[in-house]
Amino acid sequence: MIDNLAGLSRLQFSQQEREEIKKDLQRMILFVDKLNEVDTTGVEPLLHMSEAVDVYRADQVQGSMNRTEALANAPVADTRFFKVPKVIKNPAH
Repeated sequence: MIDNLAGLSRLQFSQQEREEIKKDLQRMILFVDKLNEVDTTGVEPLLHMSEAVDVYRADQVQGSMNRTEALANAPVADTRFFKVPKVIKNPAH
């Protein structure tokens, strides 16, 4: 099973890692078996952990700003774009 999962996820494990994974999987199975011992008669399944409900607002079309207004407060910009410092270095250099 571990080899199958490793193949599906394109991972490679050493023999020691396989043994650790095997122990973890066995502990998970024992935990689920322990949960199956609990009498859940009359207990409704939960969809959410709380009674809170998300409140969504209706989408409303709102105005937007033109390019000049958008770039007006930029620390550095040209006529079309914000200019920001380069953060990704080229590995070839």
